[in-house]
Amino acid sequence: MRMVLAAVLSVLASGGLAQDVDAGADIFQHFCAGCHGATAEGNGPMAPVLLVQPANLTTLSARNDGEFPIERVAARIDGRDPLVSHGSDMPVFGWLFEDEPVALKLPTGQPMLTNRPVVDLLSWLQTIQE
Repeated sequence: MRMVLAAVLSVLASGGLAQDVDAGADIFQHFCAGCHGATAEGNGPMAPVLLVQPANLTTLSARNDGEFPIERVAARIDGRDPLVSHGSDMPVFGWLFEDEPVALKLPTGQPMLTNRPVVDLLSWLQTIQE
């Protein structure tokens, strides 16, 4: 617990996290493109067999009054906000995203604990917004 607290405090003191957009792109292509499509538009090869169609992830900001909904997307990815249509947490391989906890600074200035792969994925998703 002390290590987690120390990590949170050091990130908050530095003002944020270094994010790896390229790692986020790789994570997306490896784990998410099967449903969301290579271009994140919701048209992956698995989409036709899903009961609820995958979202177009390039329009997250547009559907949120121009603001990327970082807290909601992080919670959806890391399983805090599960999708009933998946039958389990999204992603169904979420345990693969488990890593050392890091603090993600929200637009409100509040920290949200998640992990490095989620932060990298969020960073990449923000770069593809229309």
